[in-house]
Amino acid sequence: MTIEKLPYLSADFLDGLAISTSDVVDEIERQIIGQRQGEVWCAPKAVVLPGDDRYIMATLGVATEPPVLATKSLVVNPRNPERGLATLNSIVTLLDGETGLPLAVVDGNWVTAKRTAGLSCVAARRLARAGSTSVAFIGCGVQARGHLQALADLFPLQEIRAFSRGKSSRDALCRMAEARGLTAVPSDTAKAAVESADIVVTTVTLVPEPVPFLDARWLKAGVFATMTDLALPWFPDTIVSFDRIVIDDLVQEAQMSRPMVRPERVAGDLTGLVSGDVSGRQSPSERTAFVFRGMAVGDLAIAGLAFVRAKATGALDN
Repeated sequence: MTIEKLPYLSADFLDGLAISTSDVVDEIERQIIGQRQGEVWCAPKAVVLPGDDRYIMATLGVATEPPVLATKSLVVNPRNPERGLATLNSIVTLLDGETGLPLAVVDGNWVTAKRTAGLSCVAARRLARAGSTSVAFIGCGVQARGHLQALADLFPLQEIRAFSRGKSSRDALCRMAEARGLTAVPSDTAKAAVESADIVVTTVTLVPEPVPFLDARWLKAGVFATMTDLALPWFPDTIVSFDRIVIDDLVQEAQMSRPMVRPERVAGDLTGLVSGDVSGRQSPSERTAFVFRGMAVGDLAIAGLAFVRAKATGALDN
């Protein structure tokens, strides 16, 4: 009996493919349009909460081009650092969308980081001011680093301000910004970080669930905020300070027991924004926000793009 080896696309290998931020954003947008056109199909994300602070999630999506089925499985466990492990670990399996035959296994943490920042950037293209020069980060871990890289590729950034419960992660993000030629200011309070920023990125860890500590009234006119953390760190009664709020997926959100934002405050979702059904920024002074859980189409787009690029190198021919 022979044991067949399924190709594994590691983070180091994927980094070597030199997939740019524009590649990521363009591919997510293309697959979002494909979903609208009936060429991409995605299920709402499935979540299991065992009650011990673990967050377990899965996404499922199928594309026509490339013809792949992507399933991501993810576990967030706040006890992992005690084991010397990352808090979040995940994997993406790719099958042929027509035959169901296995194609590859992809590093899920790499996909998650790229797709999360990519979704924010899809929204930012339409909701942030094009001349934005400053970004505030609330939470300075993996997602913040991904957002820094992506936003610095798309906007004429000059400065970041960083606030985090962990000084080491905050300082590491500041060093990363300085390596890109940006001014980096470590902030002692969340208010000091966000009050003068053009763009605000909140990536606060969801387990255990954060107690609100961010006040949207601190934000200046013209700001764009992207929230990967379901807006949980924000005081709910201050969310009304935003003039326009877009979420990732109205259909998915309707199936959730607890909405991220009161439905009457939501202008639409990312598909509507990309398709032009939902208006983007209306004025330089408008305060806009993108609040999201994560969309299967994002994981599908990034994993599929990585697989296509890997095949093009010949690395999967053996």
